[in-house]
Amino acid sequence: MADEDVWDAIDRLHDWLDAGRTREVRTHDDRTHDDRTHDDRTRENDDRARANDGREELLLRILKLSEEVGEVARAVIGATGQNPRKGTTHTWDDVRSELCDVVITGLVALRTLAPDAREVFTAHLAGVTDRSLGTGRS
Repeated sequence: MADEDVWDAIDRLHDWLDAGRTREVRTHDDRTHDDRTHDDRTRENDDRARANDGREELLLRILKLSEEVGEVARAVIGATGQNPRKGTTHTWDDVRSELCDVVITGLVALRTLAPDAREVFTAHLAGVTDRSLGTGRS
């Protein structure tokens, strides 16, 4: 998959997640709750407003990184057999797969925060490369 294809895939995943969030809120809006109290309706409206403004979604996508990193750790422990009770439960292919999930999740979170994620990432990578390797490129 070419670099362009990677970013196209990240855009499609981002759009898919956003579409799912929109459907979820719409489904919630379409329900009727005759037995709700005024406080329940107010709380539901506040929840919808938070979901609609995107901040909660961004935070959850960033927090998803922690979950994925935990899965990498679990796979490494499983691949090395470090849990004597469980023994070897994972392979190094599992570790590679989990690392890919971390990268994908990070790029989708970046795309959620920055519509120009490709440019942001490219500029940041160039800066890290310059600092680390002293390439003189910016």
